[in-house]
Amino acid sequence: MSLLKTTESKILACIQNDLWARFVTLPNQDRIWTLTLTNKVFHKPAAAKTPLVMVHGFGGGVGLWIRNLDALSRSRPVYAFDLLGFGRSSRPPFPSDSAKAEEQFVNSIEEWRQSVGLENMILLGHSLGGYLATSYAIQHPSRVSHLILVDPWGFPERPQTQTEENRDQGTEVVKRPSPPRWVKVIATVVSFFNPLAVIRAAGPWGPGLVNRFRPDFKRKFEDLFDDDTMTQYIYHCNAQTPSGEVGFRAMSESLGWAKRPMLQRVHLLPPSMPLTMLYGKWSWVDNSSGYKVVQIRDQAHTRVLLINEASHHVYADQPEEFNKVVENICNSVN
Repeated sequence: MSLLKTTESKILACIQNDLWARFVTLPNQDRIWTLTLTNKVFHKPAAAKTPLVMVHGFGGGVGLWIRNLDALSRSRPVYAFDLLGFGRSSRPPFPSDSAKAEEQFVNSIEEWRQSVGLENMILLGHSLGGYLATSYAIQHPSRVSHLILVDPWGFPERPQTQTEENRDQGTEVVKRPSPPRWVKVIATVVSFFNPLAVIRAAGPWGPGLVNRFRPDFKRKFEDLFDDDTMTQYIYHCNAQTPSGEVGFRAMSESLGWAKRPMLQRVHLLPPSMPLTMLYGKWSWVDNSSGYKVVQIRDQAHTRVLLINEASHHVYADQPEEFNKVVENICNSVN
């Protein structure tokens, strides 16, 4: 944890605006690591504006927003926090039931909001954060002025693989080939572990593993840091006791599908709540879910935007475009 704190301090040193970093204690004594940013120059007008709250994705933390925090806090307060069980926040046990694990995440966000004293907010979530932000907005709609989902995880239903298909009006049954045995064995073995267990099992070789498998993180931030700062940050975020990771595993099926897909519940968002879904055009997340949400909500205040030349980490791949789009959304609120 001390190494995570040191690495994060180096990242946050890039911030120009006023930064307040602290732990927010929840009623059950869990602590949520929180950043609050305000513009150095325009305190009063910004204070009247609806704050933007940013929720990171799986295995991440507040440091990943380093390209966005200054720009987005020019005209309104910005809050970013480490989800319960991730980053520098507390790492409590999570239940193995998917609905209960999701509820624990969402309750912690609501208790955080109450502790910080926000009446309402523009809520932005990336990946897993997008899934949890949607769940939060369904349960606490009066607190969300605009919901922004960035490459959200967990929306589509897992495709049903057809093991048999009928031909010639059902007279002939053709079985599709199943995956090779070694694929099944590896999938079974991996299913017994938390997703990032390999990083912890690697011990001192862990940071090298992150560098090797995620060299893109170093590239995305290379104009800010010419060393391994960002991959070290990712490593130290995930080298500790798995907690949020256990919660995520409870909510997900193999290969990262959600056990409770959000497309089945997105109709529960109030039609009056504006929703914008941002996708990287090159992302592995299928943006067709966004267009399904538009249909489900019958186009009620729902937009899908694609950001060119961006993959899953849209905010880091095309930060200027991302910041501009988010700022425009925020200005549409007030």
